[in-house]
Amino acid sequence: MRKGILSLTAVSAAAVLTLAACGGDGDDAKSGSAKGKIGVILPDTTSSVRYESFDRPFLEQSFKTAGVQYDIQNAEGSTQRFQTIADQMITNGVTVLIVDGLDSNSAAAVQRKAQTQGVKTIDYDRLTLNGVADYYVSFDNVKVGEELGKGLQKCLGDKPANIVYLNGAPTDNNATLFAKGAHNILDKVTSYKKVAEQAVPDWKPDKAATIFEQMWTEQHGKIDGVLAANDTVGNSAVSIIKKNGEAGKVAVTGQDGSAQGLQNILDGSQCMTVYKPVKQEADAVARLALALLKGEKGETNGTTNDPQGKRDVPSVLLNPIGIDKENVKQVVEDGFVKSSELCKGAYAAKCKAAGIK
Repeated sequence: MRKGILSLTAVSAAAVLTLAACGGDGDDAKSGSAKGKIGVILPDTTSSVRYESFDRPFLEQSFKTAGVQYDIQNAEGSTQRFQTIADQMITNGVTVLIVDGLDSNSAAAVQRKAQTQGVKTIDYDRLTLNGVADYYVSFDNVKVGEELGKGLQKCLGDKPANIVYLNGAPTDNNATLFAKGAHNILDKVTSYKKVAEQAVPDWKPDKAATIFEQMWTEQHGKIDGVLAANDTVGNSAVSIIKKNGEAGKVAVTGQDGSAQGLQNILDGSQCMTVYKPVKQEADAVARLALALLKGEKGETNGTTNDPQGKRDVPSVLLNPIGIDKENVKQVVEDGFVKSSELCKGAYAAKCKAAGIK
């Protein structure tokens, strides 16, 4: 797996807070100082529910408020479709292109073609290695991995434990960073033994289930903890654990704060998830895109090193939040997941016990 290195510049908390004032002022945009069109290419609908359920509506809201033209499309997991969408957007006159690439090679090709047409690009959520993006917006993905590691450690305690890693797609630089962060925490716990580790191709839940079932068989069911890189992968592990009659007996992590992940936490089959307030990410990328439309320099709070491109990409890096039963209601209170979706049927009583209204 490729190695990515995050490097934050030293900035004050106040500097981060000033991002709200940068380039995304709706009145400025409506007055005509922000000219052009923004294109957004989201990666898929299978690796996480976030892209269509959260990213798209939050981005639409930001662009509508600013009064700018925009086009948001989803590549549906196809690099060919990703390329086709990019070509169409460039032909149709986008002047800023926001990309969440399926892999660095295809995303970099799109960025370089955009550059030749005078189109500015922004990496969204995933860094494109060897790309040419003007900015990068994401959560601090090493910290995401560290939250996963801390969460699993909290669930397991310091007793001896066999743990396995179900990492994300090997083509996704974020997955590399998540694994790095998790190992930063868990490798220091001498009572833990890593008995298996494997990446899940394309973040596919069926592939995650197959990989974990093989791990379970090879370890004769002697697995105490699963460092799963997101809720979809974690739920695949949970399904195999339930199939073997061990529901709730194995600590499983997740990420994204999805309704499925939160329900798993409420019923005890998943011990934690990592919540990334997507609205903060969408707002940040919208502000940068608007700044580029105006010909202004965007406000950032750090840099991210691209080891393949041998450059430091100006970045907005946000902080993730570890979620377990103790603070699960925060995801609902933030409006990220609706209580009506989370607390259906048998989960109504569990939500009430967790303080979710």
